[in-house]
Amino acid sequence: MIDSPGPAPRATGPSATSGAAPLVVAVARGIALVVVVPVRLVWELVAAVCGWLHRWLLAPVGRFLDRWLLRPVGWLLRHLLWLPLVWLARGIAWLVRTLVWVPLVWLARGLAWLVRAVVWVPLVWLARGLAWLARTVVWVPLAWLAYHLVWLPLRWLARLLAPLGRLLAAGLAALGRWLLAVGRVLLDAAAWAWRTAGRLLWWCYALTLRPFVLAAGWLWRHAVRPVGRAVAAAWRATVSPVARWLRGSVVDPVRQATREVLAALGLRR
Repeated sequence: MIDSPGPAPRATGPSATSGAAPLVVAVARGIALVVVVPVRLVWELVAAVCGWLHRWLLAPVGRFLDRWLLRPVGWLLRHLLWLPLVWLARGIAWLVRTLVWVPLVWLARGLAWLVRAVVWVPLVWLARGLAWLARTVVWVPLAWLAYHLVWLPLRWLARLLAPLGRLLAAGLAALGRWLLAVGRVLLDAAAWAWRTAGRLLWWCYALTLRPFVLAAGWLWRHAVRPVGRAVAAAWRATVSPVARWLRGSVVDPVRQATREVLAALGLRR
């Protein structure tokens, strides 16, 4: 229900003396009151209606149904359905255990004993006999032959060839060092020749080709290109107008007249 408002907390500290303005606080409290009061009234109304319904309608109906419907139905289901099903399940389980499970267990034990006595034990003794036979007849002779015919000759051969191998290794090491030194010398010579050739080519370019290129560029910029431009300008100023006048005033009229004469004489279609 609606709670009684308690005493307003007293503001303490520096925020109480230098807080917001009273007008702003009053406006904020008025807006909060206008927004919160209707919602609180609706909440209290809904809570009161729900409490009345629970007290005078839902609780009595629930107690009535529990006492006069659910308990009798539960008692009937327990004594007429659940207990008979439990006793029936126990009887079926006893029958299955007595008539099926126990005979199957004894049958499995008998089959296991029979397989162990008839199959597994003979197979184990047979495997042991074959292993002893293979070890005595095959493995021991093969090991003896491999030791005396392969291992001992290889060991004596290794002892005989060990000095030769050490000598060969020393020779290969010396050859490797010599080849490494020769390769280093060749690489140094090639690098020096590469740098020297680069310097010679740069000096050849700087002393011969670069002055020629610079002179040719200067000649092109200061002689050939201005002369070409002057010739082109003179051509456009003198020859081009005369050529256009000759073509428009002489060549084109003569060509047109020749075509008309030939067409009149029937020599040209």
